[in-house]
Amino acid sequence: MTYDGKLLARARGELEKDRAANRDEMLRRRGEVYARVPEIREIDAALRAQMARLVSLTISKSPALAEELKQLKEENLGLQIRRAELLTERGFGADYLDEIVSCPRCRDTGIFEGGVCSCLEKRYNRELTKELGALMRRGDESFERFDLTLYPDVPDPDSGLSPREVMRRVSDACRRYAEGFSDASPNLLFQGGTGLGKTYLSACVARVVAARGFSVCYDTASAALEAYERAKFSRDTEEGEAAAVRVRRMESCDLMILDDLGTEMTTPMSQSALYTLVNSRLVNGKKSIVSTNLTNEELTRRYTPQIASRILGEYQCFPFVGEDIRRKKA
Repeated sequence: MTYDGKLLARARGELEKDRAANRDEMLRRRGEVYARVPEIREIDAALRAQMARLVSLTISKSPALAEELKQLKEENLGLQIRRAELLTERGFGADYLDEIVSCPRCRDTGIFEGGVCSCLEKRYNRELTKELGALMRRGDESFERFDLTLYPDVPDPDSGLSPREVMRRVSDACRRYAEGFSDASPNLLFQGGTGLGKTYLSACVARVVAARGFSVCYDTASAALEAYERAKFSRDTEEGEAAAVRVRRMESCDLMILDDLGTEMTTPMSQSALYTLVNSRLVNGKKSIVSTNLTNEELTRRYTPQIASRILGEYQCFPFVGEDIRRKKA
């Protein structure tokens, strides 16, 4: 994975905050125990003195080194046992004064086996997902707040299902998708008319997926494809570099949400950029949610066969039905 230096620095800053909080808690616990059990303070001082003595012994050339080390080990073990007994007797856990770490793999360093630890990567993904501001328009989007009463409860004569029942099923499916999101999740196509909740449910999915530590990117189709154009034709400018970073994020994030497909200008460049985005994510096993007002027939007419076949063939369709919610609210 290619990391954005600025976002990685912010992620490291969040990791350092956790480390500082853990250190503060360790100091609080130590002060609490020392106040209630002064003997433990004395034991800890003795243990520190033993460490200094151990260092001295290891660099010495004493003929009795082995015996002295054995004796030191026995003394240390005795102190550790006495310390644990005192903690337990006073109602503390035997490990109450052990080092506190949020991640046992890297011990809060952010580095594991020579690479970025998963704990730091999760923080990085959260920083990346904070850029979802355009999607989180209200800031309170959640599955619990998705209002099904805005959809008609009159059954369709053909399917026997009302728009409300259809949208209840869609909402439940989106929640399951978000809560179980993984590399094995399908790509989704949110398809239906204007104002039926496609962007809202996209935001709900994004919140849950991001909270679970995955990276999520959002863009409208017009803005996303424009970024490809700027990255290509403004390479040596600050604007071009920013666009290139944006493109890399869209292609590499765990979940890409492409909103309002079909509202962008259709040009050879936009078609090429859309194919690159859709195809590269499919090839690399990255997941996407595409929302559109277009029907299958309109998608087929508007886009190249390569693009249409990938979207219609590789994406699971969620139908959005009902009446324009924005108009109803107005």
